[in-house]
Amino acid sequence: MSRMGDVLAGFHAAWEFESDSVLIRYERGLRTPKLLSALGERRIPLSALAGVTLTPGKRGTVVLRAEPRPGADPLMEAADGQLKEGSDPYRLVLPAERATLAEYYADELKSQLTASGPAERFLVDAPEAPLSFKAYDGKASFDGRTVRFRWFWTGASSAKWKAGDQSFAVSELSGIEWRSPEVFEGHLRLVNGQDAPAQPDQDPATVVFGLGYGPVHESLPFAAAVLAAVRGRGASAAVPATTVPRRDPADIADRIRHLGELHQAGLVTDEEFSVKKAELLAEL
Repeated sequence: MSRMGDVLAGFHAAWEFESDSVLIRYERGLRTPKLLSALGERRIPLSALAGVTLTPGKRGTVVLRAEPRPGADPLMEAADGQLKEGSDPYRLVLPAERATLAEYYADELKSQLTASGPAERFLVDAPEAPLSFKAYDGKASFDGRTVRFRWFWTGASSAKWKAGDQSFAVSELSGIEWRSPEVFEGHLRLVNGQDAPAQPDQDPATVVFGLGYGPVHESLPFAAAVLAAVRGRGASAAVPATTVPRRDPADIADRIRHLGELHQAGLVTDEEFSVKKAELLAEL
């Protein structure tokens, strides 16, 4: 391997080569893809890599790419092939005049890779909890142990309002389904073994993206952290549960007002209205 501590800097990122891993530091700036800026830095164990490629890039560049093993990185597992090329955290773009140097590092890195095939467990750390983001129909938060969805009266469907805010312990989940907000019907669905409604906006275990809500750089790290926790690797990063603060009275008033509109429209029964209104008042 190249000397420990050697650094290869490209556009938006720099790779530092160590004895058993590659430390990737991403730049923070307006031109850096938001996902890379949000990740900050990532340590990729050599055992998590299946190969390395060096190919011509666009407009006088070359692209050095490390190929993660299937199942080794929770971020890539959650992304499920949906990331745009520019947001790929395993790509390093360099000026073409540095092609010879890039080829040297690619060959050195290849010589150290011995693992192949799917990984039995995650080898790359997931983003650390606590994490949260705003979807179109609610706010999602994760403290390392529990995922919570709090619905927005401006976006949530009547089905979600009737179901109420949701809490899902990691132990109850079997996986996640992330659909990029950059495609039609983007969403984050928690898989909990129950039959889910066909439409994400009707499923209380799903938050819906769109109109700038649930962007990749916020929702994908969140999904990766939940997935890692579900598979048993996030427990050490869990933070102690804290007391849930009381809600803003104005927020409660807005939610009761929306609940009343659903009641008047016949979408909520008298009993459902009374029970939910009591629950909201109890949060004051």
